[in-house]
Amino acid sequence: MSQNVRRWAIAAVLAVALVFVGAVIGKAGSFAASQKEDPAQAVTNTSEGSAADPSEADVASGFYSPGDAYKLEQVVVLSRHNIRSPMSGTGSTLAMATPHEWFAWTSNPSELSLRGGALETMMGQYFRMWLESEGLIPENYQPTDEEVRFYANAKQRTIATSQYFSSGMLPVANVRIETHAAYDEMDPVFTPKITFLSDSYEEAALGQIGSLFGRGRIGGIGADLEGPYATLAEIIDYTESAGYQDGTLGDFDTADTQVELVMGEEPAVSGSLRLGLQLVDALMLQYYEEGDPVLATFGHEVSDGQWAQLDKIREAYNDAAFGSPLVALNVAHPLLQEIASEMDAEGRVFSFLCGHDSNIASVTAALGVEDYRLPDAIETKTPIGAKLVFERWSDASGQQYGRLRLVYNSVDQLRSLSLLSVANPPMSYDLSLNGLAKNEDGLYAYDDLRARVQESIEEYDLFAEEYPDAEELPAAA
Repeated sequence: MSQNVRRWAIAAVLAVALVFVGAVIGKAGSFAASQKEDPAQAVTNTSEGSAADPSEADVASGFYSPGDAYKLEQVVVLSRHNIRSPMSGTGSTLAMATPHEWFAWTSNPSELSLRGGALETMMGQYFRMWLESEGLIPENYQPTDEEVRFYANAKQRTIATSQYFSSGMLPVANVRIETHAAYDEMDPVFTPKITFLSDSYEEAALGQIGSLFGRGRIGGIGADLEGPYATLAEIIDYTESAGYQDGTLGDFDTADTQVELVMGEEPAVSGSLRLGLQLVDALMLQYYEEGDPVLATFGHEVSDGQWAQLDKIREAYNDAAFGSPLVALNVAHPLLQEIASEMDAEGRVFSFLCGHDSNIASVTAALGVEDYRLPDAIETKTPIGAKLVFERWSDASGQQYGRLRLVYNSVDQLRSLSLLSVANPPMSYDLSLNGLAKNEDGLYAYDDLRARVQESIEEYDLFAEEYPDAEELPAAA
C-alpha cells in the first residue's frame, strides 16, 4: 500500500472521528431507548449516573465466549467491506429507474463511505477488546508480520475497510494492508469467477441451480418474486421513472431470469433479477447512510415486512450466482485455499481477509453451511460489513475446538453509529455445518472444521475427473 494511500486513510479516520462524535451525540437519545428495550444489553448505572463495571457474566455475554474452559488460540476473519456508495453514478440505470434523487454520497461510486469507515473502526475496536479479554493479544499489541496478516482485494472499499478495522483493532501497530493486484483491479483470490468449465460441468451446475432455487429450471428462480418486485416498484415509484416512461425499462418479470457460466468470469445473472438486485442494493445502502428513514426510502414508510420482501430479491440473486454447491466450490476455490493457508500458518494469531458479499456467500455454500436467516438484519445472509469468523480454541487438556460464526452490526447499530462494547456488542450468529456435530458448548472438534475446509478444496480438484470433456482437460490428459 502506498504511503499516499496510507496518509489518506489515516487522515480520513481523523475526519470520520469528528463526524462520528457529532452523530453519537445526536443519536444518544435513540440509543438509550434501544438499551432500555433490551435488558440483556443494558448497562447498570451507579447513583452518580456513570456506568458500573460489568460483571464477568456480562463480559462473557458481550463477547460471546463459549466458557472459561476454553482458551482462544487463533482467529481468521473473512470480511465483507463496510457501507459503500452504489456501484453506478449519475445517469446510470439507478437514476433512470426512479423519479427521485438518490442520496448525495460521501464517496465516489463503489467506494467506502465516511459512515462505513467509522463503523469499521468501531468494529475493529470491539475485536480488540474481545481478543484482549480472551488473552489472545496484549494491550497495545504490536505484532510481528508472522503473527498478524491483513490482506484485501485491491479495490478502494476493501483496502479502506481493512485500514479502518486495523486502526481500531491495532491503533499503535501501523499495520500494512497487503494487496496482490494493481489498485482498483480485482484480485483473483477475491474474484468469484469460474476457473473450471466443461460442457458436462456446465450442464450439471445449471441443473443444480434450477433444481435448488428455480423449481427445477433456471427460469423459475424468480417465480416467488412477484410480491417483492411489487414492493420495490412501489417504494421507488418505478412506473413514474424516466426509464419506465420512455420504455427503456420494462415491467419486472418473474420468469425472465437467466444464468450464464463463462470461463474466467463471474456467474452472470440477467433479467429482472439483475435490475432488482441493483435497485435493492442501492436502496438498502441509502437506508443505512441516510439519517431520516422516510427520506431514505423516498418518502415511504417501509415496514420490517417490506424490507424482508426486498431481501428476497438479493437472496434470490446471490443463490442463483453463488449459492449452489457446484458453482460455490468453483468460484470460492482460491479463497478457500487462502483461508486454509491462514488456518495452518505457523505463529499466526489473527488474519483479516477483506472481500465482498459474494465471497461470504460462496464460501459458506462451499463449506456446506446449513441454511440460516440472521436476526436484526435486513440483509439476512451477508450483511454489509459482516465478518465470517473461523476460531480455534483449546481446553486444559490441549484438545482443540473450532467455531464458525458471523459477526455483524444490527440495523440500528448501522444507522445510529452507536459505539460497540460489552454493553452494546455487535450481533453474533453461530453457523452450523451439514453433517458435523457440536459439543455441549456449541464448538466443533477443530480437526473436523479444518477437514471440512480441506474437503471443499479437494472436491474442486476432482472436477476434471467428474466432468471430463476432452477439450477442457490439460493436454497431458
